[in-house]
Amino acid sequence: MSKKSEKVAGIIDAFRGRRHDAHYLAYFECFNTGLYYEAHDVLEELWLADKTGPTGNFYKGLIQFAGAFVHLQRHGPRQRLRPAGRLFGMARANLGQYPATFEDVNVSEVLQIIDVWVSELEKRDFETNPLTQLSAPKLRLAQP
Repeated sequence: MSKKSEKVAGIIDAFRGRRHDAHYLAYFECFNTGLYYEAHDVLEELWLADKTGPTGNFYKGLIQFAGAFVHLQRHGPRQRLRPAGRLFGMARANLGQYPATFEDVNVSEVLQIIDVWVSELEKRDFETNPLTQLSAPKLRLAQP
């Protein structure tokens, strides 16, 4: 059983027995429903098991990508737009090490999404949160 919250553990359990690890699939479910912290949290378990392995930086990049949106979800005086921009940059550096498609993710598409969000943050001088005006992206697997 996962050490995660009951809610996240339930999401993970729903994906057991599929082609990909349940934690990996739960990441996408959480991300696409705006549960960015949970997406980060659920994938961390796989990353910790393979930090220096062939998927380590890939998982790390996806975690950083979700982490950027955790910062963007904060509004008002607690918003953290510059840290979001830095996380997008780190995610780009890590994901950019992988081929255009990896682990059934269109990495090229994720890199383009990162570029759009960084551009939006820069265009607003990190003063206005683009998440209030733009729809958050959805991530999909080529073969779930």
